[in-house]
Amino acid sequence: MDNDSTSTRIAVLIDCDNVSPKHAAAVLEELATYGTPTVKRAYGDWTTTNLTGWKAELHRHAIQPVQQFAYTVGKNSSDSALIIDAMDLLWQGNVEAFALVSSDSDFTRLATRLRESGKRVYGMGQRKTPESLRRAVDQFIFLELLQEQDREEQVEVARTAPQGADAQPEAGAATRINLQSALTKAINATSGDDGWSGLGPVGQHLSRAHADFDPRDFGHQKLSTLVDEQPYLETRADGSRLQVRLKQRRGGRSRG
Repeated sequence: MDNDSTSTRIAVLIDCDNVSPKHAAAVLEELATYGTPTVKRAYGDWTTTNLTGWKAELHRHAIQPVQQFAYTVGKNSSDSALIIDAMDLLWQGNVEAFALVSSDSDFTRLATRLRESGKRVYGMGQRKTPESLRRAVDQFIFLELLQEQDREEQVEVARTAPQGADAQPEAGAATRINLQSALTKAINATSGDDGWSGLGPVGQHLSRAHADFDPRDFGHQKLSTLVDEQPYLETRADGSRLQVRLKQRRGGRSRG
């Protein structure tokens, strides 16, 4: 993981006419690897029924909906609204990177313009995304890969899930975070080739992906003792730093 990512502010601009709401969580989880999404906006005509599935995701992830009426049949006004907002954000200078979540090649020139101004641009879309847009960004991430990765991590979580309440928050604590899933994703996102990750990067990823994460919700004052208690993790000391990884499978190394 890039050491500078802890201070990188990302503007996440989502073309909801072009992207399924099922990708919302995975998109934000992936971007937490590269920085902090400080601007999260979703574009579409929210007066229609086409975007009904997005509404729950907007609330869940604190994404700001941007209303754009379709003034002309066959024309996507949301694209224009997204482009205008991106240029406004560029000139305001409050972010270091942009994430354009769309498979629409109409954003190719926008991506190029943002990069010309020294901003890092992430593209996130389906495999059908035209090559023009994929080549216009600094890094393009396929949504299908994120979905596949999420499925694999959920399988791993289910395989190693402890029996009992080891991975559950204390009574009365916030229950929105699946601790094992969150830790698995954070370790996979920050680990090296050997599977080990520093506790610091893990904690930073957790904070960016889950703003309400607090080890005290799980009965621990520190992340280090919380991690040390999880039966699906192993820890080791690297000098004065603590490292963590997913426990190895017998006969092979666990993913991560």
